[in-house]
Amino acid sequence: MYPELGQLALILALLLSVLLAVVPLAGALTGRDSLQAFARPLASGMFVFTGLAFAILIHAFLVDDFSVAYVANNSNSMLPWYYKFSAVWGGHEGSLLLWILMLTGWTLAVAIFSRRLPSTMVSQVLAVMGMVCVGFFLFIIVTSNPFDRMLPNVPADGQDLNPLLQDIGLIMHPPMLYMGYVGFSVAFAFAIAALINGRLDAAWARWSRPWTTVAWSFLTIGIALGSWWAYYELGWGGWWFWDPVENASLLPWLSGTALMHSLAVTEKRGVFKSWTVLLAIVTFALSLLGTFLVRSGVLTSVHAFASDPERGSFLLMLLGITVVGSLLLYAFRAPVVHVRSRYGSLSREIFLLLNNVLLVSATLLVAIGTLYPLVLDYLDAGKLSIGEPFFNTTFSPLAVATGLLLGAGIFSRWKKTDGGMLARKLLWPLAISLVATAAVMVNYGSFAPWAFAGVFTAIWIAVATLWDLWDKSASRQGRLHGLKRQSRSYWGMVLGHLGVAMVMAGATVVSNYGVERDVRMTPGDSAMVGDYEIVFTDIGERQGANFTAQYGSFNVFLDGKLVTDLHPEKRNYPVGMSVMTEADIDAGLFRDVFVAIGERISDDAWAIRLQYKPLVRWLWLGSLVMAIGGFLAIADKRYRIRVKAEEKQKAQAGNTAPGKPAEASS
Repeated sequence: MYPELGQLALILALLLSVLLAVVPLAGALTGRDSLQAFARPLASGMFVFTGLAFAILIHAFLVDDFSVAYVANNSNSMLPWYYKFSAVWGGHEGSLLLWILMLTGWTLAVAIFSRRLPSTMVSQVLAVMGMVCVGFFLFIIVTSNPFDRMLPNVPADGQDLNPLLQDIGLIMHPPMLYMGYVGFSVAFAFAIAALINGRLDAAWARWSRPWTTVAWSFLTIGIALGSWWAYYELGWGGWWFWDPVENASLLPWLSGTALMHSLAVTEKRGVFKSWTVLLAIVTFALSLLGTFLVRSGVLTSVHAFASDPERGSFLLMLLGITVVGSLLLYAFRAPVVHVRSRYGSLSREIFLLLNNVLLVSATLLVAIGTLYPLVLDYLDAGKLSIGEPFFNTTFSPLAVATGLLLGAGIFSRWKKTDGGMLARKLLWPLAISLVATAAVMVNYGSFAPWAFAGVFTAIWIAVATLWDLWDKSASRQGRLHGLKRQSRSYWGMVLGHLGVAMVMAGATVVSNYGVERDVRMTPGDSAMVGDYEIVFTDIGERQGANFTAQYGSFNVFLDGKLVTDLHPEKRNYPVGMSVMTEADIDAGLFRDVFVAIGERISDDAWAIRLQYKPLVRWLWLGSLVMAIGGFLAIADKRYRIRVKAEEKQKAQAGNTAPGKPAEASS
């Protein structure tokens, strides 16, 4: 009974999404307020019915309703309740329902938090989001219904959740990642609405910017959680493998970063409008591309969902309609908002433009490296593997160049910057960065060109950011007063840039100075990794909730003193007949010591992986700092300023004549 109610709720949500896509847009184009008034109730109803369907699926998992095929394939009665809860999005159908729940949630958020915007703009934005919802509701109902019954025979027990997903990281990772993916649909909807009415001005950028920033922040957290999970759960000790599905999440993050900075220029200077709109379209298209790669069956990955060609074809059609339709509208409407503006060769606009070019270049590089082998395979033109060496060699120079420009651009000014003044501003930060980088090289005991470049870039960003903060805090009432008067948006930028510096420092140091050893050990043996001595003391067994495990006991010594005990495991899941490695890690702010058990070599000998990972935690701490910076930036008071009455009237008048271009501001 309950699963049928869930399916009915999805059908009702589909009908409401169709009405949302049509009725408010018709009201906006004809100037009928009565039709526009339906936008918010329709968005609310769509979310309520989707939430009801999601709650019913959760109930099916918690009560072990194995008559539902999706539950039987992704759960087991012995599974702990919290893993039954996360198993809701452990497979294709449930994760797609979570995606749609996020999408309707973002739509509802726009309806709630946009009451200060012109009603015509809100109606158009919600209508565009309704169109996106229609596509995904059709997708889940036609090809991926999570409420299908398992007929004719109901199994007594389920097939169990993939052991890789039985982890706290996978409880948090997909929701955060989807919040970012789907959140870019709001920036996309604002861009399409602005193209429809020809209003690409500073106000539009101000409305769109907080939604873009919060989506970027969620995506940052989602990617970081995925990296953290892969680091400790897969037993390999790596934090990024350039897996195609990993790349699929990196692509919208890179273009979304460019979009955030481009929106800042559009808001403050009224330029880069066409470029900003294009970035909004591309970023959401890349989010859809990631969905296609994960769910189409074209990839074999620990991250990918097993899917059939029908689903891939549907997603490819949805992606094509979105991209082609958006670009056609862009081609017709973008030229009418073209703005001519002059700015100097060392202005802040130039630095932000160059950074945008580098970020887009990095996006293209990752996209080509990810998609080119797939295209060759599809055309039967041979198989090609593009892996870590290619990406590290080509991506690293772009990352360093972006960081160097970021640090220099902090000291530039809008419109025009005096070269002599900029050189004087950069002198001391440059000197401090060089000295600090040399100290890091001495501390780690070796010099490598790319290690120097990466560490210098990270320190350069941090020093430049803090130096600028020191300059801006100057006040007759004292430094503390000067710090307090800085806007939340500025503090968000400071945290964002410091987070980037932490991530670059962590990635550079762990890649160049980390130590990895695969050794054969028996109880009583010891081995060195970095400055640490690892002693294998014992092997034992234990019983888990739905697995049995063999665990090793290891003592970790530094300079003869016991630091900690580690207990990595080799787990056997009998239902799914899977064997998993559970590493144990002594985590610290400046280093990790990582131990994982591999295969049994003989009766008493095991293959053991030992790793020393300096600054690896900075990767995830830096990502968290970046995300906090994004959330702080959207709390800036200028995003809560009410739209003036005359501005609303101007918007309404402009939107009643969609064929007439609005006057561009500069």
